[in-house]
Amino acid sequence: MADVYLSEAEFAARYLNGARRTAQRWRLTGEGPPFVRLGPRRIAYRERDCEEWARARTFHSRADECARQEAETRAAAKSIKAHPQ
Repeated sequence: MADVYLSEAEFAARYLNGARRTAQRWRLTGEGPPFVRLGPRRIAYRERDCEEWARARTFHSRADECARQEAETRAAAKSIKAHPQ
């Protein structure tokens, strides 16, 4: 099955209510989904990566979101203790 790609504009329209600048900023900070650089000024996103990214940020409630963040924080702290530099 071939991958389906979204242009930056399609990604922004579908996931960010048209905010292309947010997509650009997230590429710099690493907050958004993985992207593919097709040329010096051309970016695309694999639809499958966008779906996984959105699924990882989907919560049933604010309490669910907080619980997941707490678990991730604890796991990171445990990892740091296990591998001190």
